[in-house]
Amino acid sequence: MKKLTLITAMTLALSAQANAAVTSEEAAKLKKELTPVGATRAGNADGSIPAWTGGITKPVAGYSKGDHHPDPFAADKVSFTITAKNVEQYKDNLTPGQIKLFKTYPDTFKMHVYPTRRSASMPQNVYDAIADNATKAELILGGNGISNAVLGVPFPIPTTGLEVIWNHITRYRGEKAEIVSAQVAPTASGDYTMMEMKNSILFKYTEPGMTADKLADDNIVFKFKQVTTQPARLAGTALLVHETLNQDSEPRKAWTYNTGQRRVRLAPNIAFDTPGTATDGLRTTDDFDMYNGSPSRYNWKLIGKKEVYIPYNSYKLHAKGLDYDDLIKPGHINQDYVRYEKHRVWQVEATLKEGMRHTYKKRVFFIDEDNWQVSVADIYDNRDELYRVAMAHELNYYELPASWSTLDVYYDLQSRRYLAQGLDNHSKMYNFDAKLTDKKFTKSALRRAGR
Repeated sequence: MKKLTLITAMTLALSAQANAAVTSEEAAKLKKELTPVGATRAGNADGSIPAWTGGITKPVAGYSKGDHHPDPFAADKVSFTITAKNVEQYKDNLTPGQIKLFKTYPDTFKMHVYPTRRSASMPQNVYDAIADNATKAELILGGNGISNAVLGVPFPIPTTGLEVIWNHITRYRGEKAEIVSAQVAPTASGDYTMMEMKNSILFKYTEPGMTADKLADDNIVFKFKQVTTQPARLAGTALLVHETLNQDSEPRKAWTYNTGQRRVRLAPNIAFDTPGTATDGLRTTDDFDMYNGSPSRYNWKLIGKKEVYIPYNSYKLHAKGLDYDDLIKPGHINQDYVRYEKHRVWQVEATLKEGMRHTYKKRVFFIDEDNWQVSVADIYDNRDELYRVAMAHELNYYELPASWSTLDVYYDLQSRRYLAQGLDNHSKMYNFDAKLTDKKFTKSALRRAGR
């Protein structure tokens, strides 16, 4: 019955919109002028962005699974540094939010720009799936869902903003992951309390043997469980999310476990602009992973491509044992640990639909062409003023291989505070081989994990 309902909804939606799939001739570009994920294969005109030659295809020498990832580019030197004094010279390759950070913190905020290394890569079976998706995948339910895609991004040659944001949501990050990391929300003076969480993720979209038909039947993109382990007053608080593929027909399912009440409760409000868990209100629920969830509250516009200095190959920031007191500073993280590179990004503008409610009236996303990760998000309030700037500090987890953020930082320009989420320098490294099954993501499993 569920599948029949979905098919009916898909048919109605598709009758009112153009087919999003590309022709086989267009898809052939993924082996020629485009990379297997849809990026421009060639470098840029002045050579500051090189051609893509495959990215990192194997682990760095000396690396063993479970290690923090050694920096493949440790010998690179800073090409130049952008400061408040010379920011005008580089403004064409910065986002409005980044420029605002220089104005907000003129004495301390800076960008060390390094040579561009197009390190992003994925397994061959993911590339094969992307090529197959390109000629089949479609937007459905007015763009609030997708069909006929699995494993790889659905729209490697996008023509709309919705297609690009779906690529971000479904980008390859392995099949499962167990992650222990910390987050801090420093005061304006830099004081902070460390909060540690254990996140478990089962990516159903990339599950071995998954098919587009089965994905439509189950309607689950991923399952996510989060358990707070520190500080003691919050330890045991837990969250469970089943993220649905087509949220119009079946909204996201979420449950929480509260140690005081000792019970699991349905949490339908874990979505959109509900404040994130223990974030001091410095990010919304749909800010997590730079953007997640249903795109239904916004109109999405594809602006085009732009060359931008974005955090990239963030191995120095990811290094084992980095002292958090050295990293966490008033106003922003210590920029001496951040590597910026010039990359081509897709620029997508999301504006709040008439009649819809959200803390953010407009969001502008800058999405890396080589891996579909949202790298920077400029966020505007209901007065049309820049409110927040979020940056994802990505690297290639070359044991997979796949690119993903090691640290997401959300800067609140109005309170002059920020949230740093994903600190893993003193934690065990991501476990992409964790023994995670559907049984680990039930309400009973949530209750056990909370205890």
